[in-house]
Amino acid sequence: MDLSLTAEQEMLKAAVSRFIQQEYPKETLLEMQSSGEVAPSQPWRKLVETGWLGIVIPQEFGGEGGSYTDAGVLFEELGRAPVPGPHISSSVLGALTLLEGGTQEQKQEWLPRLAKGERSLVLALTEADYSWWQEDVHLAARKDGDGYKLSGTKAYVMDANSASHFLCAARSEETGEVGLVLVSADAPGVAVRSLPGFAWHLCEVVMEDVAVSGGDVLGNSFAGGWDALQRAISKTIPILGAFQVGACQAVYEMSVDYSRTRMQFGTPIGRFQRVQDHIINLVNQLDAARWTNYEALWKMDSGKEAQDAVHLAKAVGSEAYYQACNFAHEVHAGLGSMTEYGLTLHTTASRTLYHYLGDPKFHRRRLADALGI
Repeated sequence: MDLSLTAEQEMLKAAVSRFIQQEYPKETLLEMQSSGEVAPSQPWRKLVETGWLGIVIPQEFGGEGGSYTDAGVLFEELGRAPVPGPHISSSVLGALTLLEGGTQEQKQEWLPRLAKGERSLVLALTEADYSWWQEDVHLAARKDGDGYKLSGTKAYVMDANSASHFLCAARSEETGEVGLVLVSADAPGVAVRSLPGFAWHLCEVVMEDVAVSGGDVLGNSFAGGWDALQRAISKTIPILGAFQVGACQAVYEMSVDYSRTRMQFGTPIGRFQRVQDHIINLVNQLDAARWTNYEALWKMDSGKEAQDAVHLAKAVGSEAYYQACNFAHEVHAGLGSMTEYGLTLHTTASRTLYHYLGDPKFHRRRLADALGI
């Protein structure tokens, strides 16, 4: 198993790193956070213009046609900032779901626009209890002529207030099947309310008798929609994990730099055993996330069965980012809680991403299923 990067991937890594340093410095991220600004911001437009957000979209649909490891390299660098915006939710998960379950006409209509950033397609799945299980999808799709009317509430929808469209999980009142429906964010009956305190502008999305056509159902049928989404989520998880690995790396570097420059009792605090313990714990979390995630990416690119590696990577990666921020705060003490320092950007993101696409407990259960235990 060779997990080293190719020369082209090293070049991509360096190019993205330079872009992030120029367009997404800490000051810009803090300003975006305080103002509540959502995409499209000026840095986001520049990111879209690079073409990188189409990295998982095949070239025949206007994308880059990159490998999953290519996408991992890109998102690991985005995670170091951490860069906000509908990159994972739309450019990766939305695009992969269309590839897995969309008709040829839906792919032709949507994928080139997602690759160019002309549209943002965000998954609206979870409801009040924030469950990722199929049985907890209750938003109803009622037959209405040749189309449907949707009624219900989605909670904790990532990037909802920057979405042009939602990929809404709904349950057919006729068959009881859960499918996916393309819904315009400005359709009559759609209301979006921000939920403060989270990264990536988590929102509540309420739908009241929202009319959609039969052609708006992904694949033109409710049957198979949930399975297509699960395949797309499995492919998205290691890319999300790469984002978390990059974030853990940035948190580690912040902590080490601080331990070398913060003086106490006439010596850098990095010389104190307890501070070293916190940094070692942070490194352990970082390494666990990195290597489990790299294995999942390698298996997917190699065409190997990857479900066990994917679930392990998500369980480890979400916990690692969460705990890495905790250990970083132990190293920084009170300074780390000051907004202007920048560590809280990662702290908030780690809490938000902890549950996205399923929390560690959820994926440990899925891992047990994949292993047959």
